[in-house]
Amino acid sequence: MKKAHDPLRSTPLEQLTPIEARLEWQALADEIATHDVHYHRDDAPVISDADYDSLRRRFEGLLAAFPDLQKEHSSLTRVGAKPSEKFSKVKHAVPMLSLANTFSDEDVSDFVDRVRRFLDWPSTREIAFTAEPKIDGLSCSLRFEKSQLMVAATRGDGEEGEDVTANVRTIHQIPAKLHGHTPDVIEVRGEIYMATADFLALNERQEKEGKPAFANPRNAAAGSLRQLDPAITAARPLKFFAYAWGLVEGAMPSDTQSGMVKAFHAMGLPTNPLTKRCVTLQEMIDHYRRIEDQRASLGYDIDGVVYKVDDLALQARLGFISRSPRWATARKFPAEKATTTLLDIDIQVGRTGALTPVAKLQPVSVGGVVVSNATLHNEDEIARKDIRIGDTVIIQRAGDVIPQIVAVVADKRKQNSKPFAFPDHCPACGSHAVRETDPKTGEPEAVRRCTAGLICPAQATERLKHFASRNAFDIEGLGDKQIEGFFADGLITRPRDIFTLEARDARALKKLKDREGYGAVSVKKLFDAIASRKSVTLNRFIFALGIRHVGETTAKQLARHFGSVDHLRDVALKAAEDGAAARAELEAIDGIGPIVAGSIVDFFNEAHNREELAALLEHVTPEAMEAVQTSTPVTGKTIVFTGALVRMTRDEAKAMAERLGAKVSGSVSKKTDLLVAGPGAGSKLEDAKKHGVEVIDEDEWFNRVGA
Repeated sequence: MKKAHDPLRSTPLEQLTPIEARLEWQALADEIATHDVHYHRDDAPVISDADYDSLRRRFEGLLAAFPDLQKEHSSLTRVGAKPSEKFSKVKHAVPMLSLANTFSDEDVSDFVDRVRRFLDWPSTREIAFTAEPKIDGLSCSLRFEKSQLMVAATRGDGEEGEDVTANVRTIHQIPAKLHGHTPDVIEVRGEIYMATADFLALNERQEKEGKPAFANPRNAAAGSLRQLDPAITAARPLKFFAYAWGLVEGAMPSDTQSGMVKAFHAMGLPTNPLTKRCVTLQEMIDHYRRIEDQRASLGYDIDGVVYKVDDLALQARLGFISRSPRWATARKFPAEKATTTLLDIDIQVGRTGALTPVAKLQPVSVGGVVVSNATLHNEDEIARKDIRIGDTVIIQRAGDVIPQIVAVVADKRKQNSKPFAFPDHCPACGSHAVRETDPKTGEPEAVRRCTAGLICPAQATERLKHFASRNAFDIEGLGDKQIEGFFADGLITRPRDIFTLEARDARALKKLKDREGYGAVSVKKLFDAIASRKSVTLNRFIFALGIRHVGETTAKQLARHFGSVDHLRDVALKAAEDGAAARAELEAIDGIGPIVAGSIVDFFNEAHNREELAALLEHVTPEAMEAVQTSTPVTGKTIVFTGALVRMTRDEAKAMAERLGAKVSGSVSKKTDLLVAGPGAGSKLEDAKKHGVEVIDEDEWFNRVGA
């Protein structure tokens, strides 16, 4: 079978064992969280929208096929990524969520059917939806008080974004004061984007000034909005479409989605003229087709159509599931494709020693973006598709990122073509590269890895880059280029060297300020940046260590559970000494399973890792993470609903409990905190009595949660 970390993930869900499903779910959680950071905060996605959507669909499929994973679903319900520390933070009064995706007429039909089932509405009862273009830009929230623009913020991680007020004030389309009668407070949400013509003109100016060109309009818009100097943003032609809202204090301008969009327009905000109200499924599909046909001539990038239930009262009833509203969905456009020649296959070595193949292509334009690289995933992918150097290949791009090779044009293959031989030695150091055997299945892993470990220059520098990266220690001025230069000169070869650099420079004959590209001011900034990171949150510290299988999400789980790196290390060492209780403590943490626990144990069991950790702790103080806030009487509790519910459907009850921070289970156990029982309650009521679980009726549930 394909392993959890295999990008293909082709094993049917029904063929997975519960253990295999859990392992894949854990790997997907970390992988998706990492891609959220690349896309939402760094504006530098590394996979296509289609690949990301595929990961999300697989993730949701695992949850549906293996209900026991539902209790751990909270580890991936956030949207986007943590906001950059370069900007002040803005807490969203109402979270900025994402949308579920659909890809076909059948998917849209299923979406409409799900809405009807949840509301218990027959097919003869009309439900209106709005359909609007899905703008490929940067989400932004604009807070107006007494009609005046007060705060503008990016989405960030959905809960907290970056304060970009000064920059947004330079966007001509966004008024400083709304027109007409408006609520006392209204948070207008929409998309900041760059028109195609403006993007091409900007890149032309960048080229004339000897500056790097932007890859696509979305990256250009995001980069322009996130400038520390608003004057730079003012020089960039950004635009805005309003289509949603957050907090509203005062009378709502309308009781429908379409009415709210019209109200925005009346207030002086730009709205998309292609927004349409549809009352039948066929109207929804037909409007999607019309927008798809106009896509190339719109003058701005879109990547689909968004459908929303029009009636706001119904939106409130439908509520949310996980990271997205139940009353809306985005239908994505098919991936764009092109044909080109595969010039070479470059093998890159990552920080964990993984050998990753990257296709070098004859540059070709795909959807207005010139691409020259494509991901090949791993050697199994190359063999499965029989991809050879010199082949004519079909590449696919569903987002403005590195595309993938979807097929080889076999009838154009040269006669002397030979299958690609994946190297069994590391191209960076010449050491043997192997595919480790999974101890659980006895099958080889999908990834081939260099066995050299710390002596491999590719791994050493990549580990250092990871350590100083934005999601780890985030050391300003110590980027990839600087690390490579310092490593080559022997100035920084391990993490502790970063924090002794200033002291060593003071004793050195040749100072850093004398290096090419440096000066007294830049060196001081670097030293100040390093000094400022001598105190970091524990989750960042754990993530920076580069423990295999421990991504940002898992690092947060470990930090919250153990509270200190010393505690984590001690438990791992006990587990290494065949301590069943210690290993059980690791595996009991949400999101941690046998494979991840094994990686943690192996890391701390290595003497050189403990030595480096001890040296690092002489310079760095990890801080405990901020405690998770509780704001409702049922936050953090496990709730079970049983029997016939009168005031709400079962789906509505579950959605309500989850919105209040509770976990909803389908069965009663000793871990259950509360059973809400309606008429006709059966075996679950008996189980609750057996386990001593508190039982209340539906009316008491509403009283308790204050609804």
